[in-house]
Amino acid sequence: MTEHVKAWQCIGCGRIEAPQTCIGVCQDRKVEFVYAFEHEEALAQLRLARRREDALGALVRRLAFTTPHEGEWEHSYRALQKQAHRALAGLAGDDAAELDRAVLMES
Repeated sequence: MTEHVKAWQCIGCGRIEAPQTCIGVCQDRKVEFVYAFEHEEALAQLRLARRREDALGALVRRLAFTTPHEGEWEHSYRALQKQAHRALAGLAGDDAAELDRAVLMES
């Protein structure tokens, strides 16, 4: 996980300062920041996308490399369809759990 730095932000102009030991060579430069909760939310979405990719990639590989026996294509299709339903249901559960975690982190 990344390290968070606490800083002061002006509620008027938005200037951000963090107390540091000054050695006398400071210069102000433009930098870009994101709020920690936005960063954490993006990481949560990335984790969810990776889980989706893993689950759906596994299903696509099974579909690509499965050759049904003669006359058994429908049985194979139905089995793959059930696996797809289970994968989608699991991903929907992951979505809800990830949303719950994100809400808890904001509070």
